[in-house]
Amino acid sequence: MSARDLITDHLDLWTGAVTFRSTAGRGKNGKIELTGIKKLRELILELAVRGKLVDQDPNDEPASVLLEKIAEEKARLVREGKIKKPKKLPEIAEEDKPFELTDGWAWARIWDISELITSGSRDWAKHYSDYGAIFITMGNLSRGDYKLRLDNIRYVSPPAGGEGARTSLQAGDLVVSITGDVGNLGLIPEGFGEAYINQHSCLVRFSSLCRNRYHAEFFRSPSAKTQFDEPQRGVKNSFRLSDMGEMRIPLPPLQEQHRIVEKVDELMALCDRLEQQVGDQLEAHEVLVDTLLDALTRSADAEELSRSWARVAEHFDTLFTTEASIDKLKQIILQLAVMGRLVEQDPNDESASVLLERIEEAKARLVNKGKIKKPKKPHFPSDQDKIFPLPGGWEWASIASTGITSTGKTPSTKEKHFFDGDIPFIGPGQITAGGEVTQPEKFLSETGLIESEEAVPNDLVVVCIGGSIGKCAKIHTRCGFNQQINKVCPILVHPDYLLSTLSTDFVRQSILEKSTGSATPIINRSKWEAICIPLPPINEQHRIVEKVDELMALCDQLKARLTEAGETRTHLAEAMVDQAVN
Repeated sequence: MSARDLITDHLDLWTGAVTFRSTAGRGKNGKIELTGIKKLRELILELAVRGKLVDQDPNDEPASVLLEKIAEEKARLVREGKIKKPKKLPEIAEEDKPFELTDGWAWARIWDISELITSGSRDWAKHYSDYGAIFITMGNLSRGDYKLRLDNIRYVSPPAGGEGARTSLQAGDLVVSITGDVGNLGLIPEGFGEAYINQHSCLVRFSSLCRNRYHAEFFRSPSAKTQFDEPQRGVKNSFRLSDMGEMRIPLPPLQEQHRIVEKVDELMALCDRLEQQVGDQLEAHEVLVDTLLDALTRSADAEELSRSWARVAEHFDTLFTTEASIDKLKQIILQLAVMGRLVEQDPNDESASVLLERIEEAKARLVNKGKIKKPKKPHFPSDQDKIFPLPGGWEWASIASTGITSTGKTPSTKEKHFFDGDIPFIGPGQITAGGEVTQPEKFLSETGLIESEEAVPNDLVVVCIGGSIGKCAKIHTRCGFNQQINKVCPILVHPDYLLSTLSTDFVRQSILEKSTGSATPIINRSKWEAICIPLPPINEQHRIVEKVDELMALCDQLKARLTEAGETRTHLAEAMVDQAVN
């Protein structure tokens, strides 16, 4: 089977194998990785470097002859003083050859086909400039590709005859990261101009007798990645120049190298089209999901809501086929819940206005007992706060009206005994988009907790600063929290109903609108407390929570089935790759 047939005969497998990046709970941000197409790209490259992508031509000059010519050319350059004499490298042992090569191919080390392998120099910072030569850093290199990323370019004005001159780049040079994320690549194109690299990268200048893109294709193949991963040194990981020179490359005849590059270009373009097609389908699917789900919240009455839901139910199996669509369904469930459209109202329920009075009475008793300070007079909702109509018996109420609010504090880090206990101390990083609280890095002692702010089970915490502003969670374990988090301790309000309300898009949007600062949004406590939310009768809150839990469980089951199906397709794609390669 040809490589093209391998792609076209199994399109459903390559485009259907996806990995869902799970987001637990009731949050959003479900993302899809096109695992099948990613595997297909890796397969193309692996077939290429194993001699299985294009036909061999017995008339091609074998790679062994090419290696002899390169050795002779390098010896001439050494005699002329143009390059240094390379160290003699050991022959590649049979056990170090990961697979058998086809006729006409040969195993070689990168040094065998290169004129220069060197790393960049240090101390470039003093030569930074607003113009001049391009300075290639690791941020300009690509993972899984060799195209330079030039959206963020830095320039240098190197001194004449400086030490960095040895790393002046030429067209055809391959730049490779050798610290941290080892193996990121950048191929210098024709006409690139004067450019240099720093000490975190090395350049490989291939012999002029074989300077083409086959070597770059090898460097982004799974075979090369395996070799990049072999020497793991230090916390930051490092790949020495000797490691680079000793890398083993399967070398085809020169004419076949050109045919391989041409075929790789053709098949990668086909992968690009597949990726675009899948992307267009996902985008169209997203628009359809948005349109039908938005119709649910725009419904004017129960009859229109019923018709809108019928349209969704009719296409349920085709609508909710991605994690993103299921997350949107979850958000709509929450929105319908707090609009009073998820469960029926009971005219016999005690109204929310009476509930609010009882909350105020409970607060007054706590003040009289000295357990809390007298709170500020709560914000009374204006017509502007009432962004949608509520059912009878419901009321708009500020967050402060639902309980006792506070802002966290960080104990002095100079006092080590504040942080030698086992009480979790959380910040925004411990609150996930899905409404969970993860394990923190810091723990407080009892005295440390006194210097912080305490949260106990059923309290709700909300991030009030930064890119994650508005994230919220219910506390399950006694903990302390820092000043980037606000807390509400519900009084006579169901904490899970309040969590559902705080998790809706409209509340998060309200937080952003009342925040200050564009780069780092922040909302002060008084503005946050004044945000208004819909409050149903307490009995209805319980019915809403029960229904939300039921529907969220169904959504989680849908997600689990999607993940299982995606994993199955991914395993099939991996099996197909293994079969094709081996």
